[in-house]
Amino acid sequence: MTKGDLSKTGHNVRGNSANSSSLVHRSNRTEFSEESDSLDDEIDLFDENERTGETGSSNKIVGLIVFAFVIVGFIYGGIQVKQWLEDEQQLPVQKVIFSGERRILVDAEMEALIRQNQKGSFFALDVNKVHQLLEDMPWVYRASVRKRWPSSLHIYLVEQQPVAIWNEDLLLNTEGDIFDGGDPNKKLPQLFGPGGSEKTALAGFNAMQSLLGSTGLTINALFLSERFAWRVELSNGIRLNIGRQQFIDRLQNFIDIFPLLQAQNKAINYIDLRYDIGLAVGWQKNDKKEQEITENND
Repeated sequence: MTKGDLSKTGHNVRGNSANSSSLVHRSNRTEFSEESDSLDDEIDLFDENERTGETGSSNKIVGLIVFAFVIVGFIYGGIQVKQWLEDEQQLPVQKVIFSGERRILVDAEMEALIRQNQKGSFFALDVNKVHQLLEDMPWVYRASVRKRWPSSLHIYLVEQQPVAIWNEDLLLNTEGDIFDGGDPNKKLPQLFGPGGSEKTALAGFNAMQSLLGSTGLTINALFLSERFAWRVELSNGIRLNIGRQQFIDRLQNFIDIFPLLQAQNKAINYIDLRYDIGLAVGWQKNDKKEQEITENND
């Protein structure tokens, strides 16, 4: 290799080195520029996200405030509507209409009781409380209460039907339930018995009274003892001692023999039916009928 060739080679090496250096510098500048642009993009994105987050938080707060105002408005409006509906002056109960057969109950008294205990508007009136208020009255057996738009209250009543006096101061209805009806009607038959025996006593009374129908006699008083033995006092004054067992059969024995006893023209005090065969008769002493017969015979 000549000196000239070496010189050219050296120039080429230096040129290549210079070119390589230049390429490295340009590459570095390019990478730095790209990194700077990427960093700027990230900063801009962060700023944008931060602004978006702030806007979202503000929107949420505004939404919550609006929602709270809506809820408060609903509550306030509901309170106002409730007060208006319950105001008796706005929607009063104008009519209380009673129906059903009533002999003792007085409509005006019942209406006054209802208005006294159920003050308020048509909507505020509680039909269940009115129903209970009426059925707590002694002479109400059943009550049905209905509200009818726009301002009336309809009440159907079933009044107690007393069929007997129980232990002198209470009344028995047709179902054998006792109730305090005030001064009892003295024309009703009187039933006596231990507490809790009301239904048994009434059932026995009804059975015996039905059996006596053919004789024209009625039961004025019935007595049921603690041992559930029966005694009755008839409308003609005769007292029947029936006992505990087979009281219907024993009463039938009395009905069968009663015409024969009447033929004696003697006043009967009592008849004891507690025998398997026959009966015992207690005659009244010095009775008017016996006196009249004696005088006529004389």
